[in-house]
Amino acid sequence: MTISHGGRLEGTVLPSPVLDVSGLTISYRDQSGTRTAVHGIDFSVAPGEVVALVGESGSGKSSTAQAIIGLLPDNGRLESGSIRLNRQEIAGWPQKRLDGIRGSVISLVPQDPGNSLNPVKTIGKQVAEILVIHRKASSALADARAIELLERVGLNQPALRARQYPHELSGGMKQRVLIAIAIALKPSLIIADEPTSALDVTVQKHILDLIDELRREYGTAVLLVTHDLGVAADRSDRLIVLKQGRIQEQGLTADILANPQSAYTQRLLADAPSLNIRQRRVAAVAKPTQGEAAADIIIVEGLVQDFGLGGKDKGLRALDHVSFRVRRGTTHALVGESGSGKTTTIRTVAAFQKPTAGNVIVDGIDLSAPPRETLRLLRKKIQLVYQNPFGSLDPRQTIARIVEEPLLNFEPIARSKRAEVVASTIEKVGLPLDVLQRRPHALSGGQRQRVAIARALVLNPQILILDEAVSALDVTVQAQILSLLDTLQRDLGLTYLFVSHDLAVVRQISDTVSVLNGGKIVEGGSVEDVFAHPQSAYTRELIDAIPGKKYPLLANRPISTNSGNL
Repeated sequence: MTISHGGRLEGTVLPSPVLDVSGLTISYRDQSGTRTAVHGIDFSVAPGEVVALVGESGSGKSSTAQAIIGLLPDNGRLESGSIRLNRQEIAGWPQKRLDGIRGSVISLVPQDPGNSLNPVKTIGKQVAEILVIHRKASSALADARAIELLERVGLNQPALRARQYPHELSGGMKQRVLIAIAIALKPSLIIADEPTSALDVTVQKHILDLIDELRREYGTAVLLVTHDLGVAADRSDRLIVLKQGRIQEQGLTADILANPQSAYTQRLLADAPSLNIRQRRVAAVAKPTQGEAAADIIIVEGLVQDFGLGGKDKGLRALDHVSFRVRRGTTHALVGESGSGKTTTIRTVAAFQKPTAGNVIVDGIDLSAPPRETLRLLRKKIQLVYQNPFGSLDPRQTIARIVEEPLLNFEPIARSKRAEVVASTIEKVGLPLDVLQRRPHALSGGQRQRVAIARALVLNPQILILDEAVSALDVTVQAQILSLLDTLQRDLGLTYLFVSHDLAVVRQISDTVSVLNGGKIVEGGSVEDVFAHPQSAYTRELIDAIPGKKYPLLANRPISTNSGNL
């Protein structure tokens, strides 16, 4: 009898599942009544196996995970169903009894490491705490064991990290701390709830490699909750596809990816950038007309940005002689990990801050020392679309008012004319006119991002800076927004400066790319050349970390035809 990868047995005898869920139904109470979020689902996870729960927001993934570990919110209720952990029924257990198995038998690696650690307690004490609570070590021995665990999850200088506080660690370091806590007592099951969604692509790879290494070493079962189809494809043995609390299909990952049965799964896979290497359309580059200086609408030359840290510190050089050009009507991507200089670059290009040195020219306007009226003109030429559409829209205003507001900040036009412009712009982004009297909370994430794009377009700009503009969206909504951006670029001749940590999306939407590392551009050129023939070790590491490479035959799937305004 041989155990294959993931813990499945190559023989006739199957091991008892670590987790066996049957008929699980979950509901939530709110002011409007009770709604069912999960409808009688069944699945299991075997020892050493990775099972991925995939689906969009509202599919029931996190509710399922929370119910299993007994951490549903106060308004959530496990209506019916069985949850058997190592053959023992735990559904309906009181919290005190569940406390006895959390950490020791079942552990959770949550999504947001920033909000999951105590800010006023040292890292070492937080790792040691689980050993003390479960009486596996005295306080002194627990402190020593905590350092061993921090070293085990790959943190350098573990003794130093144990004395530090969460704010002194990076996001990737904090996620490793949470994994150290999760594995401290070698549980039978780890629930990893979007464990890498907030991390850079290379850090994501390191964290997922670590979870997989620990799974192999300890034989731990893993329930991986994720909206990232590329991650699920690479890391899971079996897939469970959820939609609105119902299982659409489940089975071996390789089988589902090769031959998805449900229309919903087919759409998810078709919309996942990491699973689809599509031929990038060639942008219709505008030729300079008579009197135009050049076809380059953005010119950045030798950009340097220093920030003082105060005291005796010499300060921080955020940008170190950054140079690139963007041709009119094309999409140029800035990629790199957190701290690479992407945000500082776009803030300088948008004239929100003055550079320490270097030149920035936007459509012929030199930003080195522009007069106020020139900056006012620039605001009409260049607009920003941010990552979080809910946070960037005033919740108290109607959509009509939100889209109209930029018009009020420039030359006055009659109210009736403003209404016409707003309505026309809303239609351009594919929204019905009846959204104009609604407020942001009444719209979906995809609809809110369309509103954010409409607000940016209402002044007829020539350039949009898209700052992680699709990273917070579900895969199908993301595909719709990318399609919309492509259509708008073709119809309006827009130029995009696209900032993203998602290289799969960059590969799909961009014409040219600059790779930033430590404030310096380490590589640049056409997307095709950079992705096919990366010259720097850093770029190769970024590209190698893109998930979804395990099943290369999935490339060139038909693009989803779903165009609903999600």
